[in-house]
Amino acid sequence: MTTRQAPNDTSLAVRLNRWTQIFSRRWLTILLIFVAIYAGLPVAAPFLMKAGLTGAGETIYSLYSSMCHQYSFRSWFLFGEQAVYPREAAHIGGLQPYESFLSEVDATIKAQNYQPPPGYIEAAPSADQALGLQSKYFLGNEQLGYKIAVCQRDVGIWWALLIGGMVYSIPVVRKYLRPVPWWLYILLGIVPIGIDGFSQLLSAPLPPIWTQGFWPLRESTPFFRTITGALFGLMNAWLAFPYLEESAREVDGEISAKFARREQRLQRESSKS
Repeated sequence: MTTRQAPNDTSLAVRLNRWTQIFSRRWLTILLIFVAIYAGLPVAAPFLMKAGLTGAGETIYSLYSSMCHQYSFRSWFLFGEQAVYPREAAHIGGLQPYESFLSEVDATIKAQNYQPPPGYIEAAPSADQALGLQSKYFLGNEQLGYKIAVCQRDVGIWWALLIGGMVYSIPVVRKYLRPVPWWLYILLGIVPIGIDGFSQLLSAPLPPIWTQGFWPLRESTPFFRTITGALFGLMNAWLAFPYLEESAREVDGEISAKFARREQRLQRESSKS
């Protein structure tokens, strides 16, 4: 009768445990690299467009199109006349509204390679939604600049998450920081972004779900979108990173103990032979 070896005796199991242990000790670096890439690529897009590398830039816009609405009037722009082109409803003095440039926007979309599907904009159930869909496909031009590939709120979320993670990587912070209290997470992370986002969403018609807003039209400002997004990202960093660190330490400890037991057993078997 043969004795079946325990899973951690096999070479595959040993390798998997070692890779898991390496990840548990390097998880923060790996995660921050991912977040940096995710947050950085949208900012790289306007630089690529400005440099004439439109194929690479359009690829980034396309990659992020399913993860963000990318409305131009809710995005940051680089290399143009203004950093933002808010809608008239935002009532921001000193800036020309997005509606002032509709002819330039339409001409630019027709001339670029990055095109909406046929009938996509025309099929919008309202003029407001058609304007949004058109603005999604406006990447920018030499006059107005080129937009970052995610909206202002997403810029705030992902860059705050990255900065929060970098602060957490400081050894003394990583050692002593505990997860944010839930009441503070809700107060600063959820409430501001919820009020800003839903007060805007519910003020406009959204056919066929509802045909008119629940209160007068409200268009948020670039500042409020970015700051509420940043608060949400920062609170998520403060909440998630300490919990992930605790879990990673537990995994590291369990695997270290497993390897120690294995080493002791191998030594006993070696001494018997």
